[in-house]
Amino acid sequence: MPNILIKAPTGAFNEAQREHLLKRVSEAAIAHEHIGNALPQRCLCWVLIEEVRDGDWLCGGVNMHAHAIPCIVMVKVPAGVLDEQMRKDYVLALHQAIEQCVGKDDGRMLMTSIQLVDIADGTWGANGNLWHLADFTSAAGYRHLLAHA
Repeated sequence: MPNILIKAPTGAFNEAQREHLLKRVSEAAIAHEHIGNALPQRCLCWVLIEEVRDGDWLCGGVNMHAHAIPCIVMVKVPAGVLDEQMRKDYVLALHQAIEQCVGKDDGRMLMTSIQLVDIADGTWGANGNLWHLADFTSAAGYRHLLAHA
């Protein structure tokens, strides 16, 4: 049940690319968190793109947007869902998902900063209720955790 926020410079991705980006990142998240295939399970994966004005984003004190597409990706996930190898694979898959959405003739380098943020057990509320890992596992159908339940 990730909440994923992608921050990118305004206009870095056109409308079709943004749509593709949302789908590719969702697919990567569902696959790498081992979320179940049922629609109610998949619908727990939320992905949002927030655009930031070029002038409000500097890299090393320099506006790099003519040469690079910087993207910050924050993935909030319940603590206990990901192990170390899953984290490594997830970060790579997210970078690749974004990379596939950059225009082929764009010429700018993609720069991603991906943060996997564990939300401590019992500190995530959903629909007015405080959830624990067991609730997320049941709702999202985390295959790797259901096997141990």
